[in-house]
Amino acid sequence: MKTAQSLRPAFWQRAHHLDKMTFRELVVAYFQYPAIIAYLTLSVVAIGAWIWRPAPLAPTLLAMAAASLVYPLIWYLLHRWVLHSRWMWKSKLLASTWKRIHYDHHQDPNHLEVLFGALHTTLPTIALGVIPLGWAIGMGWDAGDHHAPFGAAAAALAAGLLTTCFYEFVHCIQHLAYKPKSPWIAEMKRRHMAHHFHDENGNYGITTFFWDKVFGTFYDRPDRPVKSPTVFNLGYDEEVAKIYPWVANLSGGVATGHPRQRDRV
Repeated sequence: MKTAQSLRPAFWQRAHHLDKMTFRELVVAYFQYPAIIAYLTLSVVAIGAWIWRPAPLAPTLLAMAAASLVYPLIWYLLHRWVLHSRWMWKSKLLASTWKRIHYDHHQDPNHLEVLFGALHTTLPTIALGVIPLGWAIGMGWDAGDHHAPFGAAAAALAAGLLTTCFYEFVHCIQHLAYKPKSPWIAEMKRRHMAHHFHDENGNYGITTFFWDKVFGTFYDRPDRPVKSPTVFNLGYDEEVAKIYPWVANLSGGVATGHPRQRDRV
């Protein structure tokens, strides 16, 4: 009998690490990854829903713009207060989710398979974040078009899904072993690398650090000369594991030190 692992595409039956990949290899991996395929497929479905029950052009464009613009704020809030939370590991029910959605990524920032978000967490978040926004824009349209709320919501969902794809690709590039030629991308990479390898309590943005500046979490390394001792474990250390062991049980222990220079204890 074939297992779920054996049914995966051959490309994804082995581990991939971005610090050992070329840009071309990343592009091939990106478009073969199940989550990205799901986002692109669902965005086509959302566009089809808009074609079936279209909203007028103005609320459609407004809903798409609003969904794309609100995304960095949603990401910031979730990244700071959910992904970097210290309450999820305390729950036996939530510990495995927290491990999958962010702990594993900080344990090994270049491991491609755990860099992508988990669909069971990302899809509801995208839908809840942008569909009501699009619906409200459609409802506010005063042209008497009864399809406007549905069509605007579908447009917002498509924009949210495609923005997610963009975010995921930029995130991959930030961990890829190459020096970006674009000053904009190079700056994003530098800030994000500081988040992963210097101090995780800041620089939460991916494509923009506007909300970090608004909420006071934007920093440059000279601003914080001492490296955070929890930059790789997000505060989940051996002492915490004694009280809340579920993440450690799932991880085969508590890892310490640099992801490439460590032994499990």
